[in-house]
Amino acid sequence: MDKKVLVAYATKRGATAEIAERIGDVLREKGLTADVLPADQVRDLTPYNGVVLGSAVYIGRWRKEAARFLKANKEELADRRVWLFSSGPTGEGDPEELMDGWRFPGGLQPVADEIEPEAIAVFHGRLDVEKINVLEKWVVNNVGAPMGDFRDWDAVETWAASIANALKEENGEQDQSFGG
Repeated sequence: MDKKVLVAYATKRGATAEIAERIGDVLREKGLTADVLPADQVRDLTPYNGVVLGSAVYIGRWRKEAARFLKANKEELADRRVWLFSSGPTGEGDPEELMDGWRFPGGLQPVADEIEPEAIAVFHGRLDVEKINVLEKWVVNNVGAPMGDFRDWDAVETWAASIANALKEENGEQDQSFGG
C-alpha cells in the first residue's frame, strides 16, 4: 500500500516552508509519496495516511494558518498518524532550551491532546535583518534574538527519516538506511 504523506506548513518569510520542503524531500527519498503545501491551501485529507504539520513561531504562537488547519481538521487528524513541528528559535544550542522548555503553543495543546501526535519537534529558525520591518527589528533588538540562519538541516532530515521509517514499518517495510 502506498503511503501518502501531507507536509503542511505556515510560514511568514519562507524559512518554515524550506523546512517543510526538506521534510518532503526526505520522505520521497525514503520511498513515500509526499505533498508539501501551505496549510491554508489544503482542501482534503482523504488521500493521506500521515500528516506532518509545521509552523513558524512568533512570541510563542503558531501562525494563524497552521492553528486554523489544526482546529478545523482535528477529527480527521485524530484518525491519522500526525507529526508536528515548530520553527523559530535563533541562536546556538538546543532549540527547546532556547525556548525555556516550550515545545508547542499552550492554546493549541488541547487540540494536540485530542489528535495524539506521534512526535512534536522544535527546529531552529532563520531571522534575516533584510526581511523584517522596523517594528520587528525593534522587538528583535529588545529581546536580544540573534540574527542569521540557525536551521539544523541534519536534525530536520533525521526527524523526517524517522517519520518515513515509522510509516514504512506500519506497512511491514524496513528501511536499511535508517536503523531498520
